[in-house]
Amino acid sequence: MTLPFASTYNQDVPKGSRNARWVCLAGALIFFASIRSASSQSQSPTPPPASDQTAPPAAAPQNPPPPATPNPSKQTPIISITTGAVHLVATVADRHHNLIKDLDQNDFKVFEDDQQQKITFFGRETNLPLRIAVLLDTSNSIRPRLKFEQEAAIDFLSNVIRRGKDQAFLMTFDNEPEVIQDYTDNVDTLSRAIESQRAGGGTALRDAIYAATAKLGKAPLPPPPERQIRRVMVVISDGDDNLSDRSKSETLEVVERGEVAIYSISTSTDWLAVDNGEQPKKYMKTPGDQVLEEFADLSGGRVFFPYKVDDLEESFQDIGAELRSQYFVAYAPNNPEFDGRYRRIRVEVDRKGLTVRTRKGYYAVAPSSSGPTGQ
Repeated sequence: MTLPFASTYNQDVPKGSRNARWVCLAGALIFFASIRSASSQSQSPTPPPASDQTAPPAAAPQNPPPPATPNPSKQTPIISITTGAVHLVATVADRHHNLIKDLDQNDFKVFEDDQQQKITFFGRETNLPLRIAVLLDTSNSIRPRLKFEQEAAIDFLSNVIRRGKDQAFLMTFDNEPEVIQDYTDNVDTLSRAIESQRAGGGTALRDAIYAATAKLGKAPLPPPPERQIRRVMVVISDGDDNLSDRSKSETLEVVERGEVAIYSISTSTDWLAVDNGEQPKKYMKTPGDQVLEEFADLSGGRVFFPYKVDDLEESFQDIGAELRSQYFVAYAPNNPEFDGRYRRIRVEVDRKGLTVRTRKGYYAVAPSSSGPTGQ
């Protein structure tokens, strides 16, 4: 398609006499020479003198301009990460996704930038307080499945939230993300908020993940001496995004900085699967499925592809079981410098046929004054 542009072709110029041109040129040279001379006389090349403490202060302007305030919607949330001791929450499973719960510290190896690290703390079935962000896609595309998603989400929170220890908040997203219910340990309050949602509008998935990560970074901490928490995000969506202002790379970086584990549940109904008598496996993932999978893999979480609506409840049950069947591993990095650079993490176990899921890395920033916060 050819776009219309204004004409840029040269226009005919009326011919003038050669003498007139020379007269105009000479006049222009004289004019510019006079300007340059006047300018050089008015400017002083010497620098201003050093300030004198006895000199009176300069008068303040009558109406000083207000200081520029950054737009908070365009700022990257500052989330402090303790790198004096790097904390990892690891999930170990076999090829059938069965959770392995009987490993010891000697079974684990931790590598940072391909250099093995010394494990300084190890614990089974971490009992860290949970701070959970439930992100519910309420765009028009999930309208037929919204009711069952609501019921499954309520059942998940009922089985996971421990009163007085864990807290969760509900964020919905369609045209834009919105916090419907703030942090609470009251499952009834969360349930009423979930049940009241209706579907409609577009999808701003990346904006929702970005905003939820920032909110998890400011999650309320438990009273002393227990100051560590586990930050978890559960995203229920088809992965499509048509309205976000944030880019995928920008959102992925914020998730890594925030030490958030993302569990994604795809609600996409586009399936190409082989039914061989076992649980169907999704062989062709949609672009939205791939986005959900990328966020989960990077953060050490997991993505679920329920084949039927009834499988959604099982996905929530698997998330709940995994959160209670993880290993807590800590190490002091061989490289103690807080240089702000990204450091890659790899965790391995000695047993064959097992996979370890944890976050892929962290940014080496100085420890926060509030102390360790866990993952």
